[in-house]
Amino acid sequence: MLFSASSYAQRACNINGQSVNPDNGHTTAGKTGLMKCRSGEGGPLVREQEIQNGVFMGVVRFYKEGVLEREYSVNEKGNRDGRLREFAATAGGNNQLLREETLRNSTTVGIARNWYASGQLKQVTFHNDEGRGEASAEFTADGKLTDLRCASRAQLAPHANDAQWCGHSGGSAPVTLFAADGKTRGTVTHERGQLRKSELLWSSGKPRQQIEASAKGGTDRQFSEAGVKRRETEWIVQSSGDASRRITVVDREFHDSGAPVRERRWTPAERGADLQVEQRWYLNGQPRDKQEFIAVEGRPGQRDTRYHDNGQLSFEGVYVHEGRGQQAVGIHKTYDAKGRVARERVLDEAGAVTRDDELFEDGSRKAYSR
Repeated sequence: MLFSASSYAQRACNINGQSVNPDNGHTTAGKTGLMKCRSGEGGPLVREQEIQNGVFMGVVRFYKEGVLEREYSVNEKGNRDGRLREFAATAGGNNQLLREETLRNSTTVGIARNWYASGQLKQVTFHNDEGRGEASAEFTADGKLTDLRCASRAQLAPHANDAQWCGHSGGSAPVTLFAADGKTRGTVTHERGQLRKSELLWSSGKPRQQIEASAKGGTDRQFSEAGVKRRETEWIVQSSGDASRRITVVDREFHDSGAPVRERRWTPAERGADLQVEQRWYLNGQPRDKQEFIAVEGRPGQRDTRYHDNGQLSFEGVYVHEGRGQQAVGIHKTYDAKGRVARERVLDEAGAVTRDDELFEDGSRKAYSR
């Protein structure tokens, strides 16, 4: 353990009644016992720390104006190891426990709990051996469930009933979540720890997010505070051996008015998914442009289509992807606002223009000057 000189400048420390300086290893060498540090001579206790044969190892306690605020233990490496507790450090009354967890070489494992100053449980979380939080339940100040995360099996008993809430005890039923003001903030439904349905609400009671899921895939919808859908995502679950991953296959975006403005679609591939189509719309509902990602004579490419805001075609053309750029090939057509071809360009495989004509209403054409 390291101590700064400034932090102990006004503190008096001793071990078994003998004065020591934690910043001077010569004063603590070979000593064993509990070092106590006070705020000046005869002042309130600010820290206690166990020392074993000159090595700071064992219990560590911090005090606020003489009242216990935090305690834990450190191992021979100086890492936190064992139970850690934090208190409200309120003088003259019940020193309420605010947090309790178990550490293994500075990694939190097992159950960790947090409390409100009133003593009401605020959060309980289960951490696996790597320290990752697998399951948790959070509560409002009056003890109502406000958030829930489920694991593949019940982990939170007896502090929270995740066996029932997460669908581990047979069947699945909606669980209501509450906001700090007591209003309903949503409902969630799990089946054997897997989320199957969720609806979260804005404070107005209008939907904020809706999720519907199964073992094969699902949909995630997000809404503005006015209750208008702004985004919708669809995914599938792709399994390989014992592992599985979620692959997005559709992503839609909407305007504040609810009108669609963009959509992308993917085709599942061996390593994730390949973008297949991307399209956009004008706010009047007419298509704006569309990109279709295709193979052009065995090479990756795309077909572009653009529109006027009245729905009439504006442009059609095909491109081949070349490195980070693209090369125009084939026939490219430009249309006027009435949907009539106004210009037609023909390009060879190398992207060179072989014909470039202006087209007229009577069907005649005229080559653009080169």
